Amino acid sequence: MKYMKLGSKPDAFQTDGSNVRFVAAELAADLIVNVGDVKFYLHKFPLLSKSPLLKRLVANTNDDDDDDEIYIPDIPGGPAAFEICAKFCYGMIVTLNAYNVVAARCAAEYLEMHETIEKGNLIYKIEVFLNSSIFRSWKDSIIVLQTTKSLLPWSEDLKVIKHCVDSIASKASINPSEVEWSYTYNRKRLTSENGIESQWNGVRKQQSVPKDWWVEDLCELEMDLYKQVIMAIKMKGRMTSEVIGEALKAYTYRRLSGFARGAVNLSGDVVKNRTLLETVIRLLPPDFGSVSCSFLLKLLKAACLLDCGEVSKRGLIKRIGQQLEEASVPDLLIPSPDEDTLYHVDIVMNIVEEFFMQENSSTHSSPHVSEEVQDIRSPGFVSTSAKVAVTRLVDGYLTEIAKDPNLPLSKFLDVAEMASGSSRPVHDALYCAIDMYLKEHLDMTKSEKKKICSLMDCKKLSADACMHAVQNERLPLRVVVQVLFFEQMRASMTGGGTEVSGGIRSLLPRENGGSYGSSRSAATTNTDDHWDAINTIKSMRLANNGAGSEKSSGSSDMHKNGGADKTNGKAKGSTMPKKILSKLFSSKAQSGENSSSSDTSESPGSVNPEVPRSTPSRNVRHSVS
Repeated sequence: MKYMKLGSKPDAFQTDGSNVRFVAAELAADLIVNVGDVKFYLHKFPLLSKSPLLKRLVANTNDDDDDDEIYIPDIPGGPAAFEICAKFCYGMIVTLNAYNVVAARCAAEYLEMHETIEKGNLIYKIEVFLNSSIFRSWKDSIIVLQTTKSLLPWSEDLKVIKHCVDSIASKASINPSEVEWSYTYNRKRLTSENGIESQWNGVRKQQSVPKDWWVEDLCELEMDLYKQVIMAIKMKGRMTSEVIGEALKAYTYRRLSGFARGAVNLSGDVVKNRTLLETVIRLLPPDFGSVSCSFLLKLLKAACLLDCGEVSKRGLIKRIGQQLEEASVPDLLIPSPDEDTLYHVDIVMNIVEEFFMQENSSTHSSPHVSEEVQDIRSPGFVSTSAKVAVTRLVDGYLTEIAKDPNLPLSKFLDVAEMASGSSRPVHDALYCAIDMYLKEHLDMTKSEKKKICSLMDCKKLSADACMHAVQNERLPLRVVVQVLFFEQMRASMTGGGTEVSGGIRSLLPRENGGSYGSSRSAATTNTDDHWDAINTIKSMRLANNGAGSEKSSGSSDMHKNGGADKTNGKAKGSTMPKKILSKLFSSKAQSGENSSSSDTSESPGSVNPEVPRSTPSRNVRHSVS
């Protein structure tokens, strides 16, 4: 830390109690100066010759008094700053440093201690110290800037704040290779400081300074001063947006209690935290990718908790939507502002909508974004990989919100339908979400189950997911039949003839009505579900026959091929196994008019304990149930 000593006489100021200061001298004091609640017993000559203000105040006192008494309750810096000025007038030794120099400068200005009154007066000496030492020091400039807040508006009028901000911004913007002063952020103890010279092949290695070396030091500043420094750094134009984004991230983590855990502390000063958060959001660089999507989502979560303005939240939603493929499911779990549901689903829907709107948007990003960034993420272009990543993210989000027992089915459907079918090459994750919703909402009606299951394309389920689905008692029978059908069709298309895979085959009914371990009971199956399943088989069989004929003949006329298949009575690789049909019709005959008419289409208690289950050929995904 830089310092400057003024004067040469020993310090003769003494204290009598907590509120009395006097000078130990042969001459009696003839001036009493009241500064706040402290009385200073001093002498007129050394003070009045350097301070025109004190001279005027003494002149206005009553001449009949032996000791003149004056009052200066509003002097900036209070008693401590006035004492520095008084010691300078006496020529006593006084030490100026980064902690007291601004207070002394403001007090000297208040007392009008200019060069025109006496050459080498206090204001001149302080200005020399500031310009030659303080403003050239990185840490001293930060300390001085911190002290200015309690000295407003004097420190601002004297341009001390401006000089500090310019000094800090200039030093932060310098090329890191030219940094010679100490820094703290990302700074590990150098090997040379440990007495070990870092060498490689006999040549001493040069230690590199990170680009964001200044970030952590500035976190010590209050928000209003920090804002001025960041804006000054931006104006310099030599700092990358990524480093500025990192600086804002570090400041938010340091200053906003609970932000790192994703839950802002609401027991503190909510208004102050809200102001801080909104300021950080406004300072974010407009360039795409300057801050991570995870950090933006944390800001949005905090903005919702602190009830920030709609402008701030809307700006975050737009930015998050532009880089949503970088997000993770936990980032999207924003607590709901009300108590009806666990998560704020509407705001996530807005984010997803913003992502998919990019292709139809004429302005993808802020007009202030550089041309280079515009080229990278131009309007109307969203890569296929980004769409698939966001769809996978949506499916994972659906699985989490499905655990909320109060989540309406309409919300679940709305979120699921936001992603297009082409963005879901595999529907395993969507099936997992649907199964989780069915598990947590046991009171769903038959129509509601059909509606939610209609989101899923059975043709896009993997073999493992199919194996789980055909054993899933929560699914309608119609869906299970679809799964079985498409699994058989897939096996035939891959050269397996009419045989299905071993894992699925083990779940099919035997010819004599027995079972390989199916969890469904024919006696408790809804009759309507059976007819729905049979109709589904018929329609899909016709479609499959057409596909098989098209494959063999190369024709695109599905109806023509379907007629040929009907004439021939069969098509290779497309006939539904007789086992399934016999299962359906036999269960219908057994149930008759006494079959259950409940909304659910399966019975959890219908498993035959005497029939062992076969071991699946692949690992079953137990996590989906």
